[in-house]
Amino acid sequence: MKKIFENKKLIHIIIIVIGIIFISLAGFHNAMWFDESYSVAISNHNFSDIWNIGGHDVHPVLYYWILHIIRMIFGNNIMIYKLFSVLALSILGILGYTHIRKDFGENIGILFSFLVFFLPVNVIYAVQIRMYPLAMLLVTLTAIYAYRIYKNKENKNIKNWILFGVFSLASAYTHYYALAAAVMINLVMLVFLIKNALANKKFTHNLKAFIIVGIIQILAYIPWLIYLLLQAKQVSAGYWIEIKFPGTFIEMFTFQFTGNLETAIYVPNYIAITYGILICAYVIYLFIKNKSSDKDKNRPGKFAILIYGLVILGVSVASIIVGRSILYARYLLCITGLFIFFLSYILGKYGNKYFIAIICVLTLSISTYININLIIENYDSSNEKPIEYIKQNIQEGDIIVYGNEGSAFVVSANFPDVKQYFWDQAYWQVDEAFKAYGPNMEIIHDLEVLKNYKGRIWVINTTNYAIATSLQDELGADIIEKEEFKTAYEDYEYTIALVNLE
Repeated sequence: MKKIFENKKLIHIIIIVIGIIFISLAGFHNAMWFDESYSVAISNHNFSDIWNIGGHDVHPVLYYWILHIIRMIFGNNIMIYKLFSVLALSILGILGYTHIRKDFGENIGILFSFLVFFLPVNVIYAVQIRMYPLAMLLVTLTAIYAYRIYKNKENKNIKNWILFGVFSLASAYTHYYALAAAVMINLVMLVFLIKNALANKKFTHNLKAFIIVGIIQILAYIPWLIYLLLQAKQVSAGYWIEIKFPGTFIEMFTFQFTGNLETAIYVPNYIAITYGILICAYVIYLFIKNKSSDKDKNRPGKFAILIYGLVILGVSVASIIVGRSILYARYLLCITGLFIFFLSYILGKYGNKYFIAIICVLTLSISTYININLIIENYDSSNEKPIEYIKQNIQEGDIIVYGNEGSAFVVSANFPDVKQYFWDQAYWQVDEAFKAYGPNMEIIHDLEVLKNYKGRIWVINTTNYAIATSLQDELGADIIEKEEFKTAYEDYEYTIALVNLE
């Protein structure tokens, strides 16, 4: 037994195996929330349509393309979509063994893998049909290969340059926070390379290579720039994310550690804050204590936290420019890999083994508590009832009408072949983006469109039957039956009414 604990490679592999199992446990189900429903809906389109529709969303399209490929192979399988997120996070954790360990040592590699798999916020988003685990992986890979190039002053390893360029560009096409991270990594690299060229008084091989790779990246991203500018305009016209000082930054802090966000509180905030402060205080103490004695060797940690900070600063400046905040806690997931590396590097290099053990035990305890609750919620029988109810009772020729509520779009994504009407009473101005929900979905702003319709209508609301009542009052519809559901997953509510128009 003693030999097992002394074999760090074996310990590392055990952590990875257990970690992959751990983050997978809550993912074998078909429940969705609003954002996931959008991912599923847009994946039903072809590559060209995903590009055009995604241009009116608030994210780039690489993740949606990958979901479409998965759909082509496995069909429209919600569980497989969720497990793709698990796969992306698993690969990130494995990097602790294949890359971080080799570049920075056993201790740092082990801690990196451990935190990837057991940092509470990662456990939550590992099983959601969103692009965050993929973005986290791509940004981290970009940083890894940037550092490998930096470490070798005259790096003529073409593979490193190719992988750096590919991961950097892929990051930019996955999420705008990942784009910001890729830009910052490229800029920091450029500054270093220019400084190195000036010191050597020659146009170095690395600087030449960077210019070539940089131009290729820019050219490859130009096709998306028109959509980026369009989306920036849409944000300035009105966006649903608002900044509140200091609340936004407190929320970002608690989210980065435990996933607490808005009404989704996975552990009490006082625990989240205490846990985060404990880790940050100890890491900052170690960083300051060893700053001067090991200046050059601290550069990997400095590089990671510098990029992390520059992204937040850059997004803050962008928020001022567009006049609305795009500083949002959930988007930090794109750069969480950099944050994890910084923690792992400082702890693994300077941390006291007993303090590290305390942090690991706390991390594992909180993530286990959260994962148990996720498993209970995700596999609760209530999650299947709304969709099953409609599936069992819907008839050929029926249509669906729903309003500006998340649960309604979950229904929409589950019935892409049924004619649907989205009554945009809140005027979200999402006509183009919501073409994701299929050619059978039409956005309306009043009920006049249905005045000549004859037949059955399924009406989906969240907390009331307002739309069904409006159909009754304005068009004389008969309400045949009503059902109410509340799911454990995301605490969603469904009020479903079946009405008939003669």
